[in-house]
Amino acid sequence: MLSPPLQGCPQANLVIFVGGEGNNPLAARAGKTRVVYCSSRKGPVCGGACSVYNGGNTCLKAPKTACISATRNVAFCDKGGCSGSCNYINSCGKRLDGGFCATPGTKSILVPF
Repeated sequence: MLSPPLQGCPQANLVIFVGGEGNNPLAARAGKTRVVYCSSRKGPVCGGACSVYNGGNTCLKAPKTACISATRNVAFCDKGGCSGSCNYINSCGKRLDGGFCATPGTKSILVPF
């Protein structure tokens, strides 16, 4: 990702962000969604084996998912291929610590554009 010259550094014509979004003020517009989905829940805590997805539109295979956190609204479904009965994280019925949502029975997760 490119950024405009840094103020106070007239020789700096280009800054390249390597790795994560870093200090990029336009990162929120990039259309990426970060989804963390984990295999177990104990009370209000989500944990166990967790996977992290950071990207655009896709259907994630997520068998044995017990809880999810996401930076945008995602759908979690009880069948593979993002089918069956699906609910949305924005209307989570059971909020957990750290911004997670209890999602027992989840088999797949639909990530938006």
